[in-house]
Amino acid sequence: MKIWQTARFDRTFKKLHSSSQTRAIEAIRRLVTDPLLGERKSGDLGEFFVYKFREGKHLWLLAYRLGDGDSIQLIDLGGHENFYKGLRKLRGVPAKKRVISD
Repeated sequence: MKIWQTARFDRTFKKLHSSSQTRAIEAIRRLVTDPLLGERKSGDLGEFFVYKFREGKHLWLLAYRLGDGDSIQLIDLGGHENFYKGLRKLRGVPAKKRVISD
């Protein structure tokens, strides 16, 4: 499975505390084993899936989309506030940086 990320995801991930980064990596590993684990959005956000996970008391949302063949594109990561508003701006933005591949 190939995993790609957008620049927005990369910037957000780098700013996280190490424990939050660890939880995000665990969430990504779960998605690799079952890409349909997240909830598919509807309407104008229909191309995205959102996987929710907790780190302490904080709820994180991880937006991704399934790529061609055997790949996942990590789009955005953040809290619920203004998450979907920002996600609307990322429709059609390609993921350019490869994170992991096998």
